[in-house]
Amino acid sequence: MQLLLEREKIEGEELKALVQEPVHSSKGGFQSVAAGGRRMRKGFSAAERLVVFCRYPAPGRVKTRLVPELGPLGAAELHRRLTERVISLAGAVAAGRRADLEIAYAGGSRQAMERWVGRGPTLVPQSGRDLGARMEAVFLSAFREGARRVVLVGTDIPGLASVHLDRALDALSSANVVLGPSLDGGYWLIGLDRPAGVFRSVPWGTAEVRARTLALVSRLGLRVHELDPLRDVDTSDDLRDEGWVRSLRGPFVSVIIPAFQEEAHVASAVRSARDEEAEILVVDGGSTDATVRRAAGAGARVVSGPRGRALQQNRGREESAGRVLLFLHADSRLPEGYAGAVFRTLLESGTAAGAFRFRTDGSGPMMRMVEGMTNIRSRLFQLPYGDQGIFLRREVFEGVGGFPEVAIAEDLLLVRRLARWGRIRIADRAVVTSARRWRSLGVLRTTLINQVILAGCLWGDRRTSYPRSIDPNGRTELREDRGAQSPCAAR
Repeated sequence: MQLLLEREKIEGEELKALVQEPVHSSKGGFQSVAAGGRRMRKGFSAAERLVVFCRYPAPGRVKTRLVPELGPLGAAELHRRLTERVISLAGAVAAGRRADLEIAYAGGSRQAMERWVGRGPTLVPQSGRDLGARMEAVFLSAFREGARRVVLVGTDIPGLASVHLDRALDALSSANVVLGPSLDGGYWLIGLDRPAGVFRSVPWGTAEVRARTLALVSRLGLRVHELDPLRDVDTSDDLRDEGWVRSLRGPFVSVIIPAFQEEAHVASAVRSARDEEAEILVVDGGSTDATVRRAAGAGARVVSGPRGRALQQNRGREESAGRVLLFLHADSRLPEGYAGAVFRTLLESGTAAGAFRFRTDGSGPMMRMVEGMTNIRSRLFQLPYGDQGIFLRREVFEGVGGFPEVAIAEDLLLVRRLARWGRIRIADRAVVTSARRWRSLGVLRTTLINQVILAGCLWGDRRTSYPRSIDPNGRTELREDRGAQSPCAAR
């Protein structure tokens, strides 16, 4: 999980951690340091167990009270960041104490959870008719398996630190119950040293949860220890108290469309990108036809930039505000529901970037063969072309230095850079691109030209040195071997 809750400047090897290990960033797939905790073996349990009680971040099904302000994807993104942060903290604490770590999840399948957090931590589905029954089942299972001190923590507490988890486990050496009270009358953590009926007859979701729980603890004659109160994030008022959340108020995705003399296609590309949580920028390279007028008429914000697809796309990044950048060719169309597909794809563990499946508006068996071969290449070798709609988190794009400013094949060179930091995933939906090149030059000739360019760029890229260092401004320091100039480097 690449977690980086607060978008600090990336330095040194932190870019690799961004897409491969947490401390999932808003940036790319989460690869959990939770794996640092002990993976439980059947019939054997450590004395201590940390349980992260969470939901799968399905847009529209998590943080629903924040959807009016953040949108379904923005609310899910907030939930993802908070959850990944807690899993990372719990994993580090569990590893340091040689404790068991368990993720008790709801709202998604085991397969979806494994794609998100990886296969390191122990995953257990929640079960029970209400919140109290689900938490009680987690504790009963832990004690049945031999644990003696069990702490369960929620995931919507931005102020949580590892010291809180350590203190909770330590407190159970002398107390029977430990509570982490939240400012809204509930609690963000509960720990027990034995099975106890503290989850029954509690009015969950109200301001009476903590008070009712303490009354039950007193009635049972149990010793209780309370940690510092912390604020959780549930409502718009909670957002205003957390300055870092402001970054979530912008668009989830910026669709950046470089264009030059594309009056016949650009409006269709813009219309396909319309989404409540997206901004659409067309970066025009000096068109003299109706490209600018038609792009603006379709709903895009049009900015000018120096001609050249790499230059225009980098310019689009400078003008954009989205947390995710999606680069779409002007003769291509995005699939319906593309923003959700982008969210799901980047959620996968260890992901640096993604792209869509490839399809054209051409017909005939030869075009179907080209499409099939392109999709096989994209998945097998993680080498999508730019006309498949490459997307990635802003921090990752900036960290690798953006598109190489070359005349051709900037998409392939970017993907090769990204592959050093994580996987390039292919979404389950297809972008439809114009088959005009194949119609103009013929299928065989166009395919041959593409393969020659691909081979030349890969050969040149193999002989280019990319030191993995980031300057203080978040840009990757990339040094080229001038004696092995790539054929793609002509300007």
